Amino acid sequence: MNKLLALLLTALAGPALAQDVAALTVETKKAVLPVVPKVVNAMQEAVADKGVAGAIPVCKEQAPELIKVKRQETGWDIRRVSLKPRNAERGTPDLWEVRQLADFNVRAALGEKPETLEKSEVVSIDGKPVFRYMKALPVGDVCLKCHGPAESLDPALKAKLAESYPQDQATGYAKGQIRGALTVKRPL
Repeated sequence: MNKLLALLLTALAGPALAQDVAALTVETKKAVLPVVPKVVNAMQEAVADKGVAGAIPVCKEQAPELIKVKRQETGWDIRRVSLKPRNAERGTPDLWEVRQLADFNVRAALGEKPETLEKSEVVSIDGKPVFRYMKALPVGDVCLKCHGPAESLDPALKAKLAESYPQDQATGYAKGQIRGALTVKRPL
C-alpha cells in the first residue's frame, strides 16, 4: 500500500517535482562544476612544467583533493566515474551511473555535443529522496596524452601508468569521446 501511495503522490507532484529538479540542477551545477576547469588547468600546467608522466599526480592526487574539498563544502557525494576507470577504487560507477554513461555514449554517437551531456533526477535510495546529477567529461587534447590509443603512448609513460594504476582500463580514447563523468548524490 505504501508503494501505491508513493506512486500516486509522485504522479500528482509531477510538475512541482520537475521545477524542483530544475532548481536543484542549477544549484548543483553552480556549486560543483567549477572544479572541472580547475582540474583541466592543473593538468595542462603540470604537462607543460613536468611532462606527461610528471603530470600523473594531478589526476591521481590533486583532482581527487579538489573534489574532496567540494564534498566537504557541500556535504554531497561527488566523484569522477568512468566505464573504463583508471582507478577502480575511486572511479567505478554504480548502476545509475553506468546507465547514464551508456546513455551519454549513445547520445554522443547520435550527434549531441559531448560537453553538453548531463542528467539530473530525484531518485530513492534506501527509501530516502536523493538528487542525482551527472555531467559528461569528454576527452580533450590534454587527456589524449595519457588516455589516447595505448599503442601511441610512450613506453616510459606506459610503465609509469602501470606502476601508478595496476588495473588501468582508461586508454583507447579519441578526442571528444566520453571519458567519464562528474557525478553528484545530494540528499534531500
